[in-house]
Amino acid sequence: MPAPRPVTSRNAAFQQWQALLTNRSKRHRSRSFLVQGVRPITMALRHNWTVDALLVRAGTRSGWAADLLRDTSSAAQFELAPELMAELGEKDEQAPEALAVVRIPPDDLDRIPTPADSLVVALDRPSSPGNLGTIIRSADALGAHGVVVTGHAADLYDPRTVRATTGSLFGLPAVRADGPDAVVDWAKEAGLQVVGTAEDAPHELAEVDLTGPVLLVVGNETSGMSAAWSQRCDLLVRIPMAGTASSLNAAVSGSIALYEAARQRRA
Repeated sequence: MPAPRPVTSRNAAFQQWQALLTNRSKRHRSRSFLVQGVRPITMALRHNWTVDALLVRAGTRSGWAADLLRDTSSAAQFELAPELMAELGEKDEQAPEALAVVRIPPDDLDRIPTPADSLVVALDRPSSPGNLGTIIRSADALGAHGVVVTGHAADLYDPRTVRATTGSLFGLPAVRADGPDAVVDWAKEAGLQVVGTAEDAPHELAEVDLTGPVLLVVGNETSGMSAAWSQRCDLLVRIPMAGTASSLNAAVSGSIALYEAARQRRA
């Protein structure tokens, strides 16, 4: 196996990798994004995502990094000076041992399986990468089959989103769509009931049967669910609240709705 190509300066290749961290347009034009962290990189490989390039830190390597080099032998491989790896890893302490440039898959709703007990989450214009990543992580943990992100939203492939998923992005299909129409048409064709969450909804979440195939819709952190989504829902539900809180964080409300669906299905 040939040795990784050394990179010791902020050359053109380095600048391209750096742009993947901060420039959404460049991520989507290149159809690639930068993955940081041992677990996310491991999960990307485990779930057969395409690695376009592997970047490793110059110096002594762990068994994990050596295995990565072996398992990504068909990708371009580079050995970076520690200070360059630290910049790309966005860490103030020790430079990461490896980073991966991973191919963005197509935004195809058919990537999401729709078995008889389908549970899919649709996110309406989520604005926070951290919230988006957290809901993907919750959806993975609570047995959902996929996530759809609609409208003008935080980027699925923003490094903050990817980090917040702690690797779940690679094990759970997540796709982007322009708005509700294509998503609802797909859901109806697959036999899913469309259930939206809204603070003024007539039904409490726990009163609604979520054991059948369901598309759960979670609104924007500030403005809630759009009128376009509300009009396409079969049912609107609310999460009862006590105390003085006026609303719930989108990641929290989405996770609660997912937990209730999972609880009903276990029962």
